Amino acid sequence: MLPLEGVTVVSLEQAVAAPFATRQLADLGARVIKVERPEGDFARAYDSTVNGLSSHFVWINRSKESIVLDLKDPRDRRAMDKLLAEADVFVQNLAPGAAARLGLGAEELRRRDPRLIVCDLSGYGTSGPYRDKRAYDLLVQCEAGLVSITGSADEPAKTGVSTADIAGGMYAFSGVLTALYERERTGTGTAFEVSLFEALGEWMGFPYYFTSYGGAAPPRSGARHASIAPYGPFEAGDGKQVFLGVQNEREWEKFCAQVLDRPWLAVDPRFAGNPERVAHRADLEAVIAAVFAELTAADVEDRLDAAGIANARMRTMREFAAHPQLAARDRWREVDTPVGAVDSLLPPVTVPGREPRMDPIPEIGQHTEEILAELGEERRG
Repeated sequence: MLPLEGVTVVSLEQAVAAPFATRQLADLGARVIKVERPEGDFARAYDSTVNGLSSHFVWINRSKESIVLDLKDPRDRRAMDKLLAEADVFVQNLAPGAAARLGLGAEELRRRDPRLIVCDLSGYGTSGPYRDKRAYDLLVQCEAGLVSITGSADEPAKTGVSTADIAGGMYAFSGVLTALYERERTGTGTAFEVSLFEALGEWMGFPYYFTSYGGAAPPRSGARHASIAPYGPFEAGDGKQVFLGVQNEREWEKFCAQVLDRPWLAVDPRFAGNPERVAHRADLEAVIAAVFAELTAADVEDRLDAAGIANARMRTMREFAAHPQLAARDRWREVDTPVGAVDSLLPPVTVPGREPRMDPIPEIGQHTEEILAELGEERRG
C-alpha cells in the first residue's frame, strides 16, 4: 500500500508548478483529478518532442485523471462542487483572485468542509504590489536575483530548468503532506499559500547572506564556485575537461600532495585557506592547469579518485540518460502515454520493497465521462 492511497486531490492546475506538486502526490498513491479547461492545460502545447507530446507535460502529469470542465457553465460548476465535496485536497494555480471569483476561494471552501486542505499557488502571493503581476519562471528568477548571479562574468543567464516553478511545486508538495499530517492529529484541514517568488527566495539564502554581510554579490563565475576554490572545470592535456571540488583543508592538502604532486603548495601563503585561494584564484588555477596539461583527463580522474577528491564529467543529456549509475540501480521504468510508452525515472525517494506508482499520462478529458458518472452527472454533449 502506498502512503497516500485513499487520499483524493482535485487540482485546478496548469503549466509547471502545481502539476509538479500533484504528480508527486500521485507518485505516493493519491488519486489526482486534474481539472482542465476545454482547451486543456496549455503546457500540453509547449512542444511536441516526445512523439508528439510536450516534454514538460510528460514529465509532470503521469498517474493523473483528466476531466474537462468549463467552470463558467453552471452544470460543470456543479460537477466541480461535487468533486470538491469528496476531496481531501484542493490545489489551484490560477491567477490571484480567479479562484475566489469562481466561488473556489480557500475561505469559502473550508467553510463548506473544514476537513479540506486548500493549497493556493501563485507567482508573488495573494497580497502586495506584485500580486497581479505575471509570473513566468524566467521573470521570477530575475526578480529573486537568481539571474544576476548565474552565467559568466560577461553575461547573466537563467538556469536551464524551471527553477522557480520547481521550487514552488516542492513547497506546495511538502505543504500538502504537512497539512495531511496535521489533519490526522487535529481532525481539521487547513489553507495555505505558496508563491514562486518566496519559494525561490528561500533558495537564495547563500547569495543573500554573502551580499548583505560581505558587501558585494557573489561574482558570476560560470561553472566555477563563487566562494570556494579550487572548484569547477579544469582542462587536461588531451583537451577534455574534468570538474572537481575541494571543500576543506584536509582535502586541499591531499589535493596538493596526491593530485598535483606539490605538497608544499598546501602551505603557500597565497593558498593557505579557502579565502586566500579565492583571492588568488588566477594563480591557483594557473598552477593546476600546468600540472593537468601533462595528464589525460582519465589520468586526472584516477588521481582525484585515489585521493578521495570529488570529481565529475560534464555529461550531455544523452549521456545522462545512459548513465551507468542509473542503469545499475534500475532507475528507469516505462510509462504509458496516448502515443505509446516512454521511459521515466523513478521518483528519487527510495523505500525498500515499495514500487512507486507510475501510471499513464492522460489525454485531455480522458476521464471526463467516468468521473461525471461517479458524480451522478450526465456527460456534456
